[in-house]
Amino acid sequence: MTCPTGTDVALAGQLLREGKLVAFATETVYGLGGNALDPRAIAGIFAAKQRPEFDPIIAHVPDVDWLPRIVSDFHPLAQQLAAAFWPGPLTLVLPKTAAVPDLLTSGLSTVAVRVPAHPLARQLIEAAGVPVGAPSANLFGSISPTTAQHVVDQLGSRIDYVLDGGACAVGLESTVVGFITPPGGKAEAVPILLRPGGVPLEELEAVVGPLQRLPNSGTADSAATANSPQPSATDPATAGGLLAPGMLPRHYAPRTGLV
Repeated sequence: MTCPTGTDVALAGQLLREGKLVAFATETVYGLGGNALDPRAIAGIFAAKQRPEFDPIIAHVPDVDWLPRIVSDFHPLAQQLAAAFWPGPLTLVLPKTAAVPDLLTSGLSTVAVRVPAHPLARQLIEAAGVPVGAPSANLFGSISPTTAQHVVDQLGSRIDYVLDGGACAVGLESTVVGFITPPGGKAEAVPILLRPGGVPLEELEAVVGPLQRLPNSGTADSAATANSPQPSATDPATAGGLLAPGMLPRHYAPRTGLV
């Protein structure tokens, strides 16, 4: 664990390029990062967290210019949401490129991606030179970590490096919005709230209009309680795999104030 300097960030970036696991601060919670384009690194994340491989992982990039590396179709409404809320606690689920390993997406044809607001996170991704897959840096099912010490307490020697970026400002994981093509594939993909989180539903709808919602998906106001998974939250093509990361019941940080 370290208070990061430029040298520390460069070292952490090198470790990510080598397939190692690095925990780092974002504005939401601490993430457990690995090279999003390296299946071995992604497998290491699943193993360290004891996370089921049917739960996809979010890819983090430092800005929208990186999207063509992992996204094949940037939906116009997704562009509007990105312009309004990136960098920030919003994850978009979009069609992926062939460069994205199936393990990262749990076999889905889409990838979950966001641009974090925390400057340390963006510096780290830039230093790594690759998109960084990063779920919360905790054991699966445990409270999401909002300090570096939380990460050390839970993961310890399971990971290679921790960049201490201070306490997370939001303490609530990102809102996830997908763009799902209706059955038959002839209609335009429509935006759907897949997971409430750091960006309230009302703010999203102020930009792009009404979002569809999964049954009992709730709103950002109720996001501090765990979501019950619904049948419609899964993709039949992947034998019940989830449509997006973080759709299983999970814990949020109970002591971090929400704004």
